[in-house]
Amino acid sequence: MLAFNHVYFSYPNQPLFSDLNIEISAGDFVFLIGKSGAGKTTLLQMIYMNIIPNSGNVKFEDFSSDSITSSMLPMLRRKLGIIFQDFKLLEDRNVFENVAFVLKVLGYSNKVIKRKVVHALTEVGLSHKQNNLPSELSGGERQRVAIARAIINEPAMILADEPTGNLDMQTAEEILEILKKINGKGASVLFATHNYDLVKKHEAKIIKIDDGKTFRVTLKKKSGEN
Repeated sequence: MLAFNHVYFSYPNQPLFSDLNIEISAGDFVFLIGKSGAGKTTLLQMIYMNIIPNSGNVKFEDFSSDSITSSMLPMLRRKLGIIFQDFKLLEDRNVFENVAFVLKVLGYSNKVIKRKVVHALTEVGLSHKQNNLPSELSGGERQRVAIARAIINEPAMILADEPTGNLDMQTAEEILEILKKINGKGASVLFATHNYDLVKKHEAKIIKIDDGKTFRVTLKKKSGEN
């Protein structure tokens, strides 16, 4: 489903990736870990091809970074749901309008938009908040809206960039459980985080970025840990 093949990338005067190789299969839930500045956000941007490798290639389904054109990018990005740490909600629009925005741009009918938005908000437990503005929500609720927006088009993969970075541990656990539920319904999830306490509580594939390369990691739970 997703592959990084011998990817090299540098920012000006800052080498980042050196012979990066990753494979993620359909239906996987994967934690992407690494210290601040290791390149987690850059790696995610390479998947939706906002950044192109200096050499090597990134392949997602039928799309490849070495042959993608600007006209193909919208088709690629409809297959991806992206969640940001800072939510990126439209502050002057209510919850329903924030989630509906993408569908309106794509030209869906009002009937279809209403059905899809209500379904997505129900999935994240916020159907009762659809008329609220973002300023009236807690941080966890704002992130739930962002998740609803990310799943509205039923993407093949969710890219979550530090989605719990601004949340307390209990709320972070709740957000993770929502994403695991979405994963259980078929969408792959790549969850970038530096919260190792959160990661080690859950069984999942783990990819660690260190010194420009990636490594598979297995974290064993402590005896008696749930």
